[in-house]
Amino acid sequence: MGSLRHLSVSQQIGLLFVVLFGLLVVVTVIAFSRTLRDRNDDDREAHLEAHERFKRDLRAVWVGAVLFWISWIAGGIVSTLLFGLVSFLALREFVTLTHTRRGDHRSLLLAFFVVLPLQYVIVAREQFNLFTVFIPVYVFLAIPVVSALGNDPQRFLERTAKIQWGIMVCVYGMSHAPALLLLDLPDYRDRGAFLVLYLVVVVAVAQIVQEAASRRLRRRPVARAISRSFSWRAWTIGAGSAALAGGLLYWATPFKPWGAVIMGLIAGGSGTLGEFVMHALKRDAGVRSWGGKASVTGAVGLLDRVAPLCFAAPVFFHSVRWYFGI
Repeated sequence: MGSLRHLSVSQQIGLLFVVLFGLLVVVTVIAFSRTLRDRNDDDREAHLEAHERFKRDLRAVWVGAVLFWISWIAGGIVSTLLFGLVSFLALREFVTLTHTRRGDHRSLLLAFFVVLPLQYVIVAREQFNLFTVFIPVYVFLAIPVVSALGNDPQRFLERTAKIQWGIMVCVYGMSHAPALLLLDLPDYRDRGAFLVLYLVVVVAVAQIVQEAASRRLRRRPVARAISRSFSWRAWTIGAGSAALAGGLLYWATPFKPWGAVIMGLIAGGSGTLGEFVMHALKRDAGVRSWGGKASVTGAVGLLDRVAPLCFAAPVFFHSVRWYFGI
């Protein structure tokens, strides 16, 4: 690990992408070989359904890996624009499946075409003090004012809260990921993308391991009406796996070994808790996933895939700033 830590930036980049794409190729080959096996008629339908779901997830991982590689080559500005596009699609997917009325149109226009781009402009200008309070303070006060001007009091509080929550998750949460690229950390110049990759990896590991553990363990759901798979035992295993993955990646981060383990635990644990919250929102909206027939974004299930990152990114970002005292 020490020798890996002393590699040059270009060597670390090459190693990470070789490992990332190598693992994806291996998983893809294994998945393809499993489709060639004969199945009994009894379990063939269930197997095909699970395989199609796995193919969609694997395709999303491939797309994410390629986009991350492109954004790394293109630089911080393109990466920020890319995350801004993801925020736009995720927010549109969220709004599509929540109850709004004509009186909310002004607030929605404000959210999509003023708040979202302005938040990412603030990120690009590295104005972190304004960046952290712009949405939770100023936008949260502006949205109900603009909605009230729509002259529609019916379910006003509920409608306003949904718009605020969509902005908070899809814009505020997601915008903390590209902000990691611009942090000026000691002895870590030009390596901000490693922090983004670290965050994505530990959150993904926590999510995957928690899902696998919930299927293997005897289920004791914390809130059965919201999620039958979320339990504290599965969450602990997922967060612990994220901590382990974070420790293995410490050589590509500015953290000490135990610092990388703790940061992995914080990011992975908060990401899976965020996914649990999104389950509650989906139950309230009466859908199984944010993508599907009701989605008009063209990015089916995008919010399902990025929701853990939206919750983990702010927690991780401020933990990094606290860790280095900046």
